[in-house]
Formats: sequence, structure tokens, C-alpha cells
Amino acid sequence: MLIGVPSETVAGEARVAVTPETVKKLTALGHVLRVESGAGLAASVTDEAYAAAGAEVCDAAHAWDAQLLLKVRGPTQQEAAWLRAGTTVVGMLNPFDQAGLQRLAAAGVTAYALEAAPRTTRAQSMDVLSSQANIAGYKAVMIAANAYQRFFPMLMTAAGTVKAARVVVLGVGVAGLQAIATAKRLGAVIEASDVRPSVKEQVESLGAKFIEVPYETAEEREAAEGVGGYARPMPASWLERQKAEVAKRVALADVVITTALIPGRAAPVLVTEEMVQSMKPGSVIVDLAAAQGGNCPLTEADQTVLKHGVLLVGETNLPALVAADASSLYARNVLDFLKLILTPEGGLQVDLGDDIVAACLMVHQGELRRAA
Repeated sequence: MLIGVPSETVAGEARVAVTPETVKKLTALGHVLRVESGAGLAASVTDEAYAAAGAEVCDAAHAWDAQLLLKVRGPTQQEAAWLRAGTTVVGMLNPFDQAGLQRLAAAGVTAYALEAAPRTTRAQSMDVLSSQANIAGYKAVMIAANAYQRFFPMLMTAAGTVKAARVVVLGVGVAGLQAIATAKRLGAVIEASDVRPSVKEQVESLGAKFIEVPYETAEEREAAEGVGGYARPMPASWLERQKAEVAKRVALADVVITTALIPGRAAPVLVTEEMVQSMKPGSVIVDLAAAQGGNCPLTEADQTVLKHGVLLVGETNLPALVAADASSLYARNVLDFLKLILTPEGGLQVDLGDDIVAACLMVHQGELRRAA
């Protein structure tokens, strides 16, 4: 199988879909890897490292001229013109990007969106959402610590005692849990909130305090349990009570990290403008939902802005800021997925009886299988 790995052209995208580690494993199976020259430089992987691992380093035209293309982001409008009918594309193609999926269908390709993999035990090794969210949670805290003009840990010095920073994490999925763990390592005092009661134990096991909001009806509790690892929209009555409870904690916080996302929908507002106004001057908000409108309405995508004395960070691609490790984890996710679509003879198969393959298959031979 001829596998192509072109450079990513989306602004700010520093990740790459293969690493020397995964190149070695794929070439050992008899596949030919063509990696565009410079594709890994932003992730600290040189052309020489790819060549030493067994890949052919080539220009863009040759990287795109392959039976199987491995990408980080879905092909842009310009890149779609380089696709050949019959090619298979694997990457984070965004199952909710209708225009992007239509481009792939028009190009006559077969396309798999790795984000659509089911949240099952068997699919864990190829769960790109979790591997990249883990990195985003870590980087969010590091960015906050850098922007915050005080220490994170409590320090006792000859000049007096410095209090530990108070960190509030809103949304306790993979990114939120990693944010808690990282902030704890830095010595902060942490509180966390989530609509799912089941995460309380996880939050407390990491050394943070869970902000509890009582459930008053069966409807509230059922919605809170969520589906497939994601929270469902909560009833308005519960949201109002949560808002009031969170507002108290946000007013006292030095750093707020928001991570709440619902796939395919605008991010829920967790931190209102009034909450921002209540915060201390010099406080920091890192909004991981900036790409989907933000958990704070004052967040500006890909910008760091000062509003009401509070610094709001709206980075939309935090994993790309840790490109070496993000690429390493992503490349392993991709490799494990390829085991499902590559045959022992080195060909491609579309096994719709496999729940992971069926879930990720967005386009089959130019036919759009699922509307965004």
C-alpha cells in the first residue's frame, strides 16, 4: 500500500499524522510511506528522521499521489483539488463539517473521521478526542500559569507567605481532569464543576473539591448521566442553580479553565460577562471551547484579550502548541485505526460489520454516508 503524508496547511497546525515510530511499524508490514518534506518540522521531526525510519521524503505532489492519505485536519478547499478519486483519507475530518464532507464526496474518495469512533473500550487506543484533549488540558494550565502574575503554589519566604492560586475547572472530561492534575502538581487549590455526578470521585481522587449542585427531579439526574461519555443539555432549572453556585466560586478564583463541549453544537455559556466582572483584576480565563463559540461570551477565538481586568485566552488548537507529543499520540491512534482497514495482504477493506469502521466512515467512494 502506498501511503502519503502531506504537510498540514491549516494556519497554526503544527501536528503531523505519522512519526518515525509509526513509520517503522508500517514499513515493516510492507507499506511504502511518502512523507512530504518538512511535514514534521513543527513537531520536532526532521526529514532525516523519517528517512532513517524507512519513509520516502518527497514533494507535496508525490505525497498526495497515494492510495491512502493520512492527515491531521480535513483537506481544505485548495487541498481537495489535489485528491484523486478512489483515494482513502484518514484524519480528524470533523463529522459536523458539512462543507468539508461534501468536498470529500465530490472528490470521489473514501474518508474516515477518527473523531467519530465510538467511546468504547475497544476503541480507546484510537480515541483521538481523548488523546488530544488530554494535551489541551495540560497546556491550558501551563498557559494560565504563564499569564497569571502570581505564583501557583503557596510559598513561605523570609518576606512573608504567598497564598496558593485558586483554580476553578468547569467541565470535567478528559481535558478537565488533566487540567486538575496539572494544576495540582503546580500547587494550586482547585475546585471543579460538571453536570455528571459520576465524576465527583475522579475529581476528588486528583485532590480537587467538587462543586456540587443538587438534583431536584428525575429528569435532571437522567440528563446529568449523559450518553456515550458526553453530557446532555441540562434542564433550565438545574442550570440556573449551577450558574449561581459556579458564580460564587468564579468570583473568588484566580484562574478559570473551561472545557465544556457538546459535539456539533455551540459551546454552552458557563462564565457570563457578569461573572467576569466579579473576578479579581489579574485573573485568567483559559477557554478551551473558543473554537465553538466559547464557554464565555467575551472569549475571542485565537486571541488573548483583557476584559474587565481579566485576561481571556481563546486558543483554538492547544494540542498544536505541544506538537511533538500531540503528534506522537495521534500517530499511534492512526496506526491502531489502520489495523482495521488494512488487510494482511496490504490492501484496503471497508468492513461495515466493524462498529468502529462503520462509525468513522463519512464518505464511501464519493457517496456521503452521513450528513453533518
